[in-house]
Amino acid sequence: MKIMVVDDEEDVQLLFRQRFRREIKQGKIEFHFAFSASEALEYLQSQGSECVVLILSDINMPGMNGLELLKIIKETFSNLKVFMITAYGDEENFRIAMEYGADDYINKPVEFEKLKEKILGL
Repeated sequence: MKIMVVDDEEDVQLLFRQRFRREIKQGKIEFHFAFSASEALEYLQSQGSECVVLILSDINMPGMNGLELLKIIKETFSNLKVFMITAYGDEENFRIAMEYGADDYINKPVEFEKLKEKILGL
């Protein structure tokens, strides 16, 4: 199962690799990291949406934010599941994310055990 993590903070890569070390080693999960919404879209357009099963996207990023990315993904690659992740648990972002078709909404700090259950349950 290939998952794309979209976040402008590069230390997220190390965090996900540590927290999912066992699943990566067992070949259950493979991660691809994009450090901007535009980089994520370029990857999806060049590789095709079948290359990824799930996208975990931060909301607050410079340039195109995660909500704009979500809207484009759901319009262009409707089969993709998208979980939004945010440090700001405000109602407006939640409302917009649901309106745009987010499959889940996760507040930071991420509870990795719960996230693993959700991912492995897909």
